[in-house]
Amino acid sequence: MTDEDAPAIRVLIVDDQALMRAGFRALLEAEDGIEVIGEAADGRHGLELARLHTPDVALVDVQMPVMGGIEATHEIAADPLLAGVHVVILTNYGLDEYVFDALRAGAAGFLLKDTEPAELLRAIRVAAGGDALLSPAVTRRLIGEFVARPPDRSTAPGFETLTRREREVSALAARGLTNEEIAAHMVISPFTAKTHISRAMTKLGARDRAQLVVFAYESGLVAPREPRS
Repeated sequence: MTDEDAPAIRVLIVDDQALMRAGFRALLEAEDGIEVIGEAADGRHGLELARLHTPDVALVDVQMPVMGGIEATHEIAADPLLAGVHVVILTNYGLDEYVFDALRAGAAGFLLKDTEPAELLRAIRVAAGGDALLSPAVTRRLIGEFVARPPDRSTAPGFETLTRREREVSALAARGLTNEEIAAHMVISPFTAKTHISRAMTKLGARDRAQLVVFAYESGLVAPREPRS
């Protein structure tokens, strides 16, 4: 199947600012291979539209009336019928107190609202493919937060069921390596790396790669490096 034959990525926009929704819609509808299937001004309406249309990607603002983005993300992630919906949280702040809750709730990643258009389009395609989406700036600050927190061994008890290989690929994924980079590091094929990642996610009940990264740090499987002074 060529790129022209591939089905369009279906996107839902959930943001309480009408101007922001209009800007996202205009950008996305001008792009081949992406279709906006709906807009919502609050999380509850967004959840209703997600259940009605089952989009590939939902762009969800953090702070909204009626139902916020974190709660909406949790509801989407908890619904088996919405397993194919990848939530990307929109934020003005890069990293705030909502990040950890959103990742645990099932968000695939984060985007700043002032992200460059090309980066937004790339991010939608990355999220639609099931990969984690954390910008370098967000990742650095996220890891910095984990440095300050002691490991919580009870967070992901399934880690004791992982094989040595599955632990190794999970740790490398937590360092930000792609499947191809993991494969090169471990001298295995990208397909084998992807298989190990998928098995680890299944054992841990991780919805996506972003949650696998969180579990790896919170369980102490990966010890963040202390920032240099």
